[in-house]
Amino acid sequence: MPKALITGMTGMVGSHLADYLLEHTNWEVYGVQRWRSAFDNIAHLSDRINRRDRVFIRYGDLNDQSSLLNVLEEVRPDFIFHLAAQSYPQTSFNAPVDTLGTNILGTCRLLESIKLLRLEPVIHVCASSEVFGRVSADKMPISEDCTFHPASPYAISKVGTDLLGRYYAEAYGMKVMSTRMFTHTGPRRGDVFHESTFAKQIAMIEEGLMPPVVSVGNLDSLRTYADVRDAVRAYHMLVTVDPVGGEYYNIGGSYTCKVGDTLNTLLSFSKNKNIGVRTDPERLRPIDADLQVPDTSKFTAHTGWKPEIPYEKTMRDLLDYWRGRVKSAGTFLSR
Repeated sequence: MPKALITGMTGMVGSHLADYLLEHTNWEVYGVQRWRSAFDNIAHLSDRINRRDRVFIRYGDLNDQSSLLNVLEEVRPDFIFHLAAQSYPQTSFNAPVDTLGTNILGTCRLLESIKLLRLEPVIHVCASSEVFGRVSADKMPISEDCTFHPASPYAISKVGTDLLGRYYAEAYGMKVMSTRMFTHTGPRRGDVFHESTFAKQIAMIEEGLMPPVVSVGNLDSLRTYADVRDAVRAYHMLVTVDPVGGEYYNIGGSYTCKVGDTLNTLLSFSKNKNIGVRTDPERLRPIDADLQVPDTSKFTAHTGWKPEIPYEKTMRDLLDYWRGRVKSAGTFLSR
C-alpha cells in the first residue's frame, strides 16, 4: 500500500489533503506535526488515528533534523507533501528570522534528510504566489516565468523554498516539484487571513459577541480565489499525473475580485444587515502584493486539473464553518 507523508497535516490544507487521500486513494497517510500543534483541524480523524485506520501521526519539527530523519526512516514514504511553514505574511513582518528559518532552512533540512537516507519519493514543495509580490498590471495574469518581487519576509522565504525544491531536483535527480498556489480558502482557514477574519467577525456579530463592525485592512487588493478542496485535488494530481522533477506550476482559482468585494459577498450572506466596516491600521501590510491573478495554463495542460467548486459555495462554507466554531467556543481574539 503506498504511503504519503504530509508535513503540516494539522493546518487547513494539510487536513483537507488527508481527507482527500483517505477518500480517494488506498494510501496510508502519515502526518508530521509538532507535539504542541493544535489538533482542531484533524479532530474528526481522531477515531481513525486511534484505530490506526490508514492515518497516523508522527511527531517532528522542521527545525530539528534528527526528528525528520527518524520519521522518514520509519515511514519511508512514496509521496511527500511538504506543506508545513510559518504561513502568515502579516506575522512575518514581526518575526522575519523565525519565518526565514522555518521555511527556508526547514525545507532544506527535509530535502537533505531525504537525500541522506537515499529515499526516492515523489515530493511536492509548496511555495506560494506571494513569491511574485508586486506585479505590474501589464504582467497580468501572472505566469510561472514572471520575475519574483517578494513583498514580505514570508514571500522571501517562499522564494527560497521554491528554489530549494528545484535545486534538489536538478542537482541530485530527486523528483521534487514546486507549486505557487494563489489564494485558496474554505473551512478551517486560519483567522489571520482576510476572508477568514471577515467570516469570523460576522459570525461573532451574529451571536452578539462583538459590536456590529468588521475591522479590515486593504480592501483594494485584487485576489483570485480557489477552494481548498480543489487545491488538494490539484496536489494529488501533481504527484500522480506524470510527475516531472524540477517542474514548477502556478495553481489557482478562476474567480477574481477585490478583497472589498469578498467582504461584501460574506456580508450578503448574513441576516444582520446593519454591519459596519472600519479600517484597522494594524491590519495593513508595509508592502502589499496587491495584484494576484494567476495564469494556470501550464498546470492545466499537464494534468487536466481545473477548479470545480464555485466561489459562492466556498465563501458560504467558510462563513458556516465560523458560525459553528463561534457557537461552540464563543468569543475569539479580534485579529
